[in-house]
Amino acid sequence: MDTNFVQVEGGRIAYSVDGEGPLIVCVPGMGDLRTAYRFLAPALVRRGFRVACMDLPGHGESSDGFAAYDDVTLGAAILAVIAELGGPAIVVGNSMGAGAAVWASVEAPAAVGGLALLGPFVRDPLINWVSRVTMTALLVKPWGPAAWRSYFAKSFPTAPPADLDQHVADIKSAMQRGDHWRSFVKTTRTTHRPAEERVARVTVPTLVVMGSKYRDWPDPRMEAQWIVDQTDGRLLMVDGAGHYPMVEFPEIVSPAIGDFAAEVAHGA
Repeated sequence: MDTNFVQVEGGRIAYSVDGEGPLIVCVPGMGDLRTAYRFLAPALVRRGFRVACMDLPGHGESSDGFAAYDDVTLGAAILAVIAELGGPAIVVGNSMGAGAAVWASVEAPAAVGGLALLGPFVRDPLINWVSRVTMTALLVKPWGPAAWRSYFAKSFPTAPPADLDQHVADIKSAMQRGDHWRSFVKTTRTTHRPAEERVARVTVPTLVVMGSKYRDWPDPRMEAQWIVDQTDGRLLMVDGAGHYPMVEFPEIVSPAIGDFAAEVAHGA
């Protein structure tokens, strides 16, 4: 698909769009590309939706040079894409993209009609100082990019996709563009407090999709249930999935999100 751009404060955001119908905006997580939705987006298009997949600031084909790379900056970018394409939209957010989606839905409730939060980070995990120092050291060049790719590739504990090697190669190529590596490192040093402070104020229908082997949380189900309780949402646990349930188990996640989006958009 062709790449489109929307200008926002500090730079421009890249996105691709396909299909006709109610708008869905798909937001990947930190260190990933909009092609994280390469399985989900076509399934949603077939369900009769117009689907836009966007790159994060300083990621993929988006520009560098943003003043910040946090949930607020990403949330504002989500709202800019929705405004460019004509909302309201259902926002599908993975990992950090989920936190930004929460922020956007509270800041501009008329623009966001529903939330699907996949492997979500809407608050900071409890990481001890040793782990934090270790992660910081791993992300220092020259070994930082390889360390991230290795970490990413291990985030599919049960059913790695057949094209995982190619996707990791695409991430490597993207991080060599412009100042993207530095932008990514800045992204890793942000906090999800803006999302946590707002999650209880979410008023739109919400679906939380969490993998049972999501290693960033000691108890993924407990974390997912906390978000469900805060948003009065619903929960789909995907047995065996890790950080990216829509990639590991598209046969489970795609129909669930399609049904949820149809219910939100059409009341059915």
